[in-house]
Amino acid sequence: MGISIKTSGEAGRLRIAVAGEVDVSNADELREAADKALATNPASLEVDLAEVPYIDSTGIGVLVGAAHRAADAKAELHVTNPQRNVSRVFRMLGVESELGLTD
Repeated sequence: MGISIKTSGEAGRLRIAVAGEVDVSNADELREAADKALATNPASLEVDLAEVPYIDSTGIGVLVGAAHRAADAKAELHVTNPQRNVSRVFRMLGVESELGLTD
């Protein structure tokens, strides 16, 4: 799995781009990236999953936890560009609104 954190075009907005499968073997890397990004007190955080073909329950838990931490910090978190099968899992679990999911 590859992760990059970048400043978005607007001040106070960060973007985490994730590539590869997210599962129990590497979900801690995603958690650390989200924590690092949220520690900068952004107004919003985008987690771009365009290059993620698979995410397991551990990875989903990391995203939900990040969404809660963002809300506690008065920041918005949006999961963007999930591949079709990843989006379907989010919707089946009913976490799409919690994750600010945008396709």
